[in-house]
Amino acid sequence: MVETRTDMLKVLDSFCVSPPPGSVPTISLPLTYFDFSWLACVPVQRLFFYEFPHPTLHFVETTLPLLKRSLSLTLQHFFPYAANVMCPQSPGKPYIHYTEGGGSVTFTVAESTADFDHVVADYPRDVKCLHPFVPQLPPAHVTEDGVRVLPTLAFQVTVFPNSGICIGSIYCHAVGDGKSFMHFMRSWTSVFRSGGDLACLENSLPLFNRDVIKDPFGLESVQLKNYWRWVSSCGENSAPTAGKVRATFVLSRAHAERLKHLVTAVDTEQLHISTFVVTCAFIWVCLIKSKESVTDDDDDKFYYFLFAFDGRNRLEFPVPATYFGNCLQPCVTDVKKSELTGEDGIVLAAKAFGKTIKEMGSRGLRWGEHWASTIIERAKTGRLTPLAGSPKLRVYDTDFGWGRPCKVELTHIDHDGAISMTESRDGQGGTEVGLALNKNQMDEFVTVFEQNLKQLRV
Repeated sequence: MVETRTDMLKVLDSFCVSPPPGSVPTISLPLTYFDFSWLACVPVQRLFFYEFPHPTLHFVETTLPLLKRSLSLTLQHFFPYAANVMCPQSPGKPYIHYTEGGGSVTFTVAESTADFDHVVADYPRDVKCLHPFVPQLPPAHVTEDGVRVLPTLAFQVTVFPNSGICIGSIYCHAVGDGKSFMHFMRSWTSVFRSGGDLACLENSLPLFNRDVIKDPFGLESVQLKNYWRWVSSCGENSAPTAGKVRATFVLSRAHAERLKHLVTAVDTEQLHISTFVVTCAFIWVCLIKSKESVTDDDDDKFYYFLFAFDGRNRLEFPVPATYFGNCLQPCVTDVKKSELTGEDGIVLAAKAFGKTIKEMGSRGLRWGEHWASTIIERAKTGRLTPLAGSPKLRVYDTDFGWGRPCKVELTHIDHDGAISMTESRDGQGGTEVGLALNKNQMDEFVTVFEQNLKQLRV
């Protein structure tokens, strides 16, 4: 092993993991109009933390070999993650390309001397606390004929001796949405737990058939134009993280039920009022109220909340649950600041979310040509809050045999200003929300959050 060191991290080894030789032929897979827009977004960074009370040598000798082998075996069924996204010059369409014997996933092994309990804590910590455990994707490059080549996935496994393990991942969202990625992760854990027996995957293989994605409204040409407009106008940008802290906030199932009761008591429209809806409403109101002391916005200005929901079996055409790719529809909810910060802010926000979801259910893809312009227009105001993740992804079911994760984090929210959401790690129906804010606003948010929680009288 070749070792390199940073402050609290020692890189023990780095190598590439490929599907078994001969298991995947050279193959290309087209992207769909659901995939194109994600090429403009930062890669997804998700960290899975596990308790692992063993020394590093024990991990290297007993766990690492099967971790590598099971990943290799799983990749033969999820080959896009060992492939590259090929982006030809205009008017070419981006596509996924796997080369037999050439596709692989970068896999780094490291050791950290950081305090594991502090790293996985819910209380505010410097955002940089988690950055050492995020792997780096190999750099993009351009071929002689002008095709930009984007690697799709990388892993870093960091051992905290006698305390824990972090499985850090970074992947290109254009290859697949969160449901596709978590399908891959749970498949990997199943193969690992089985000792490498692929029979465990027989009933849950991914579907790559792009023919299931229909285009009744001509969205491919619209999204391609949006993609080329982005390519010609900007590069990769991310917000600075200096001075930011991140924390996790938990709303229990009892809190969600109380919120739903409050909303449905005054809901005369029979809207979609779910745990997801009331959790978004609660957190959004706390976030906007915590900004009041640092902004002078007019109360009549609208604030915007961007979220996505899985379009599988919610569209004008059926899409199987095992479809591999992106099948997300963006939703934007607009509410005036005066309503969000008023006495009934949470109720009004929840009703607004419910109305948005109900409208999306009836419109389907009909407003698809306006997705990009609507989001860009809202983002330019500086009053758009994006949501990353979903409680439906079941990230805490990612069990390699060491038990369920003790914490799962989405670290790219440190850069793009989003909030993250997962199901609660205790499996009792609650929700976890991650935030990355500057320290002053985080202090304000904690105060507002705790006050609003007390008012629920749960």
